[in-house]
Amino acid sequence: MDLKGKTILITGGGSGIGLEAAKQFLEIGAKVIVTGRNQDKLNAAKKLYPSLIAIKSDAGNEADAQLLFDKVKELGGIDILYNNAGVGISPANLGVANDKHIKGAIYEIEVNYLGVIRLNNLFIEMLKSRKDAAIINTTSILSIVPSMLEATYSASKSALAFYTKSLRRHLQILKTNIKVFELLPPLVDTEMVADRHDKKISPEKLVKALIRGLEKDQYTIRVGDTKLIYLFNRLFPKLAFGLINPKKSVVAIKS
Repeated sequence: MDLKGKTILITGGGSGIGLEAAKQFLEIGAKVIVTGRNQDKLNAAKKLYPSLIAIKSDAGNEADAQLLFDKVKELGGIDILYNNAGVGISPANLGVANDKHIKGAIYEIEVNYLGVIRLNNLFIEMLKSRKDAAIINTTSILSIVPSMLEATYSASKSALAFYTKSLRRHLQILKTNIKVFELLPPLVDTEMVADRHDKKISPEKLVKALIRGLEKDQYTIRVGDTKLIYLFNRLFPKLAFGLINPKKSVVAIKS
């Protein structure tokens, strides 16, 4: 896929992976629109990259999604929708009754899964009207093997992974020009996991791998340790589970 000259909408683009993606897409020659819930972060992103278009929008809010679509339509539309926004909650033991379990899961599902479906549904006809269009959904290494520390987050990303594969095939059956890509990052060095001391990949390295995959029309883009976990899970599932969930994870969720 040729990215030069494309208009790309990136959700959760005010920081982390989304902001790095905006930077690299701009360097290629794309026009970039970013969204986020934090206006200060959007302002900072705009200051760093003046050609960015920044729109405040909550990826998990239905009203915001409709307003975002209307604004993007006024701007002339997009060629690529990059569903990057994601949220996670603090670890807790699901075996201990706690109202926070359902509240946290609803929050993650609303942003990480339902919010993606909502935006895809809003933009699908616009994307069909373009000669060369794409949807990029960010799932996770945890959509392959769940993390006990991020149990409901893993579930939300697993749901998104199955949806992404189905959406791709549905659009192929309809003979549309929309390519559906799935990006599966390992642990990435962002604010979301700032307190984690596990091995992390940089947003820069992740986005470079994403762009290579897009340019090669590689629909499933596994990066870094995700490649190994995918292979190990097929051949040695217990080993893969142990790698994602070392003994320190068990200690962390005992209460």
